[in-house]
Amino acid sequence: MAKRTTKKHLFGKILLALLIGVTVLCCFYSYFGGFKRPKPIDKEEFSKCSSTISDISVPDSVRIIALGEATHGNAEFQQLKLDVFKLMVEKYGVRAFALEGDYGGCETVNRYIHGGAGTAQEAAAAIGFPIYRTEQMAQLIDWMRQYNMTAAEGEDLRFYGFDMQIYEKNYKYLLEAAKKYAVPTEELEKLWDKSEDKYSASFTADQKAKVIEKVRQDLLQLNDSTTAQAVHFANILLQNIALGKVFDDMSKGIALRDSLMFVNTHWIMEQEEARGNACIFVSAHNGHIERRHDYGTLGKAMGAMLANELGKVYFAIGTDFCKAKVSLPKGKRGKRSNHTFFSKDPLAEAAKECGYETCWLDFASVPESSTLSSRLSEYTWLGDVGEGYSPLMAIFPQSYRDWDCPATLYNGMIFVTNAHPILVLKE
Repeated sequence: MAKRTTKKHLFGKILLALLIGVTVLCCFYSYFGGFKRPKPIDKEEFSKCSSTISDISVPDSVRIIALGEATHGNAEFQQLKLDVFKLMVEKYGVRAFALEGDYGGCETVNRYIHGGAGTAQEAAAAIGFPIYRTEQMAQLIDWMRQYNMTAAEGEDLRFYGFDMQIYEKNYKYLLEAAKKYAVPTEELEKLWDKSEDKYSASFTADQKAKVIEKVRQDLLQLNDSTTAQAVHFANILLQNIALGKVFDDMSKGIALRDSLMFVNTHWIMEQEEARGNACIFVSAHNGHIERRHDYGTLGKAMGAMLANELGKVYFAIGTDFCKAKVSLPKGKRGKRSNHTFFSKDPLAEAAKECGYETCWLDFASVPESSTLSSRLSEYTWLGDVGEGYSPLMAIFPQSYRDWDCPATLYNGMIFVTNAHPILVLKE
């Protein structure tokens, strides 16, 4: 009996040791994003071809400069918005910043940078998404406001949004514009529940769309070029309703959203062309600005559609990291927590080996005969963290990485060695 008990205890200890060993191994695997290191890139070759952010150059013929971000939740990628946009303003005369953010919320920012009331932090919060309620975004907005204070007539900077996921401020500005142009607003005002500050639950999506479309048609019939923005507020509201009908189907929702962002970016480009500006600056997640990215039979990403239409005059700048501690939402209460990711991108690893904190690699500057050029055309892992977290991301690090060819996605890339989490400011 004693021997049997001893064997039982011994087996239990071995099983416990194995369990602890497997747990430690899994933790190690998940923390470092896998065991296998990426095939190294020649450090000297990378060093010769790479440079600083201030050295970024784009062809004079470019009409859209798109800056992607590998994550939404890192301070460095937020800071790059200001650093790169400032360079484009000073070096290439770009006057428009377009963000993957609510159009109406971004109009609040646009009014602020043209002398509107409030603070830069309040303007950032108006965009609607927590990822933009940061000190980095406030600094960008403040810089644009300061620039406009001394800008010559017609040289002022403008702030646009090309997303349609949030409707409140678009409704507010449509109502404001309809009253300005003496368009009937009685039915439009009935849609709003003032006590809840949102659409009234008494109306279906189709009923809301019918009322908004009527206001839109009334504005169009005025045949007045100054109503373009008012009509666009109506368009955004109609897009929001259309998106709401399919958003439960994630695949259809993502594809439709990108196609609508393409339409809205086109509209922004047209507005700037009318002002005499040939180029705009666009900022969004990498997945939205990539030159090649599709959703199967459902459609293509915004960047892919722009690249197909514009060809070489669409210039896409991707970003990536070696290690990123990312701020991500936790549950439905808005709380955020930080999680560590490793891209296993050999290009980002090369940047780290060269001692860079941040660096720029222009793919056009890489000699075609070099091994680096061939590596840019090979499939490799690239970091890709969205605005959401699942424990599966720790167990399967491939779930937050893309397997693709950098040269087919971008014209160049910015690499951040060690990215830190954003701090979302309280409203």
